[in-house]
Amino acid sequence: MASISKLSTSISAHSATTLSGSSQQKPMCRVDVCNRTAAFRNILSSSKLIVGSIRPSLVVRCSQVDGNGSNVKKTTLHDLYEKEGQSPWYDNLCRPVTDLIPLIESGVRGVTSNPAIFQKAISTSSAYNDQFKELVQSGKDIESAYWELVVKDIQDACKLFQPIYDQTDGADGYVSVEVSPRLADDTENTIEAAKWLHQWVDRPNVYIKIPATAPCIPSIKEVIARGISVNVTLIFSIARYEAVIDAYLDGLEASGLSDLSRVTSVASFFVSRVDSLVDKMLEKIGTPEALDLRGKAANAQAALAFQLYQRKFSGPRWEALVMKGAKKQRLLWASTSVKNPAYPDTLYVAPLIGPDTVSTMPDQALLAFMDHGSVARTIDSNVSEAEGIYSALEKLGIDWGYVGSQLELEGVDSFKKSFDSLLDSLQEKANSLKLVSL
Repeated sequence: MASISKLSTSISAHSATTLSGSSQQKPMCRVDVCNRTAAFRNILSSSKLIVGSIRPSLVVRCSQVDGNGSNVKKTTLHDLYEKEGQSPWYDNLCRPVTDLIPLIESGVRGVTSNPAIFQKAISTSSAYNDQFKELVQSGKDIESAYWELVVKDIQDACKLFQPIYDQTDGADGYVSVEVSPRLADDTENTIEAAKWLHQWVDRPNVYIKIPATAPCIPSIKEVIARGISVNVTLIFSIARYEAVIDAYLDGLEASGLSDLSRVTSVASFFVSRVDSLVDKMLEKIGTPEALDLRGKAANAQAALAFQLYQRKFSGPRWEALVMKGAKKQRLLWASTSVKNPAYPDTLYVAPLIGPDTVSTMPDQALLAFMDHGSVARTIDSNVSEAEGIYSALEKLGIDWGYVGSQLELEGVDSFKKSFDSLLDSLQEKANSLKLVSL
């Protein structure tokens, strides 16, 4: 494994990558989607999505918007943002990043990535081979080469989303890249890795992802204090979410900046994985009351997290930061794909719509919501019911602290395995090409 200091030496020699072409908006509604999960390649002219591996045909409901008599095709993703203030992001990234252009035109306003996404992208695509070969032949070790591949994708995606970032004065249009998952228990090296990645990517609309593990909570505060925008990931419990908010507020207060408007953050609160674990616990209990609560834990906890968000970003402490230009740390709903096929395919999107929030969706969730999702404020439509579900689960013996801790361990472990697996596959690729001596 390359050390942080070793990897940092490549920053000064790194030049920015630019994309050819334009991200200018074009009317669209029909998209041809490849079998691989990159999705949305070609913009065609009708109002259907042709989906290779998901369904033969998906109809995207389009509305005619007439500002000056011109036809502009809009999707439910546009409505989600314009009517309810929620930003739809795409939870996937791979080459060619120009595949993102149709998504942007469909209303996607940002991109999230993680080690698992890059593991799939790099290990299953030949699009990275030429750059990888050049890197290894130039003497890069495998992990350094990995980061070169990743940073190029992030920079190219940032270029595509720059217009949205500019149009919203830095409120949207972000692309997220995660520090090494091997650092999840390392406070100081997480700080150094975040600084290194931020400096190398060198784009105003990049989010550095830091996990919400206990050792990384101080890292979040320090990175925010240094003026680096952060996507805090792997949040599975309300208690940990509150610690994340406090780290953001502490970081803003400690920054010493007179203008806080360019330091932003999102808190990625994971959803479907909560139900995956809690449902197993409820099935083990086995009573009718327990079984009736399956599929309800995740959204109930998310609704209560939104209540906490509203409380924390109000009052004298927050107002003092607003006077310096501070922006709220938006809640981002992550893990929005449905793991249980018996559940509705928009279960972790449609009930979590609310202002100043983000929903990052992988292909299946995104396409499902575009096809038959309803746009309406739902996140706080029935808070009392959410409170009742949360309490009922506690009474049945569901320990929310255990749920959060267990899911955090599984999440970190999953990302570490993806990271290590990718490095192993890159090493094998290098060996097969006889690029390095064994």
